[in-house]
Amino acid sequence: MTEQLSLWSLIADATLLVQFVMVLLFVASMISWVMIIQRGMYLRSAGRNLRDFEDNFWSGVDLNELYHDSGAHGAAEGLSSVFRAGYREFNRLTQQSNADPDAVMEGAERSMRVALSREEEKLNRHLPFLASVASVSPYIGLFGTVWGIMNSFRGLANVQQATLATVAPGISEALIATAMGLFAAIPAVLAYNRYSASADTVYSSYETFAEEFSSILHRRVHGH
Repeated sequence: MTEQLSLWSLIADATLLVQFVMVLLFVASMISWVMIIQRGMYLRSAGRNLRDFEDNFWSGVDLNELYHDSGAHGAAEGLSSVFRAGYREFNRLTQQSNADPDAVMEGAERSMRVALSREEEKLNRHLPFLASVASVSPYIGLFGTVWGIMNSFRGLANVQQATLATVAPGISEALIATAMGLFAAIPAVLAYNRYSASADTVYSSYETFAEEFSSILHRRVHGH
């Protein structure tokens, strides 16, 4: 009896639709775990780079030196990307003859807004998938459970005397689908809530820096 109701035998004896639901939930869970690990590493790196860049920026380093250093090791990421976009456009416009200060500031701020948009996309990458897994997986598992229980009770029509032992295997294999749905959804919803809040915090710091940097450039262009 124990062998008959083992977890693997219940999965193997389930109907094709319930097995498909289980495979779908297992694949969704594996993909979400890969994204959870990848997002966690990326957001920790983004927060660390944010603090390092702000410490360097507010230490009084020359902006031209910071601009060249931030791009010396390949493509800039995070806050350095926002800084480089604004400062590059600022230098390009100020080098033009008879440059209008308001036009210079508008161009620099527009470049930083574009860079901010790109960084926001990077911070929120894969989060919609985690949200989808968190919200849909329980319903997919419930669908498999309902279908399995329907088949179990439908099979009672061919049985002269219905007992708990008769319906237990069918109901057990159906409930596995619900368990797998929760197994996929719970880590996804926890990760989504945590990473969404972290991404919002980092992006808010990006926006604050962009405003402060715009004030510095404003004083510089009008002072010049």
